[in-house]
Amino acid sequence: MDLKINRTKQEVADAFSKYLIAFVENRKEVHIALSGGSTPKIVFDTLAKHYTDQTDWAKVYLYWGDERCVTPEDDASNFKMTKEHLLSKLNIPKGNIYRIKGENRPEYEARRYSKVLSNALPKRREVPRFDLVILGMGDDGHTASIFPYEIDLWYSKKYCEVATHPDSGQKRITITGQVINNAQEVAFLVTGENKAVKLGEIIDKKGRFKDYPASLVNPRSGKLIWFMDQAAAANITSPHF
Repeated sequence: MDLKINRTKQEVADAFSKYLIAFVENRKEVHIALSGGSTPKIVFDTLAKHYTDQTDWAKVYLYWGDERCVTPEDDASNFKMTKEHLLSKLNIPKGNIYRIKGENRPEYEARRYSKVLSNALPKRREVPRFDLVILGMGDDGHTASIFPYEIDLWYSKKYCEVATHPDSGQKRITITGQVINNAQEVAFLVTGENKAVKLGEIIDKKGRFKDYPASLVNPRSGKLIWFMDQAAAANITSPHF
């Protein structure tokens, strides 16, 4: 586990952007699962502002770790946010973009996107393997769209599952634990004081950390990086540095 703590959310975005560009430059072809949320939005803005010409984006293939079951024009769509803040400003071929189609019937889309991952990604141990999975974490300890009350979805034998938001009841499509932990590298983006309690428990392995899906992220490669700001890291006490 590698912890990278910066002072502000923007500094986290700057640090992660540099990491991502270096990651892409060292590979001939890169398959990345994106995350939604406020911190990725700032990362996308930073990439679009400073790194449009810094790498060969044509070798980058983009997927999503989860998506809300809405149309791509809906303001809640992770794809829409990514398109507005990143895709529309970079020279990424349309054929390199594999979005989850949130407008489809959820059960059908989970099966369809599982097939997309199986056909488009290289495999390791017969499971699709991303080069990089980018994750966020909710203040309840969820990651991707696997929530604590549905933590069993993490262990699904399927590549994608249908999840349900515990408060709104909104359906979502999410990749599962076997896909996340099969990635070459996994990077968390976690910012804000509202994440501090759960993040401290997860990193220090204390309290109810085993109840939080984010605590189950443990890639077989051993390459797990947490990018966080000081507010999110405030409750970490163990010497991980």
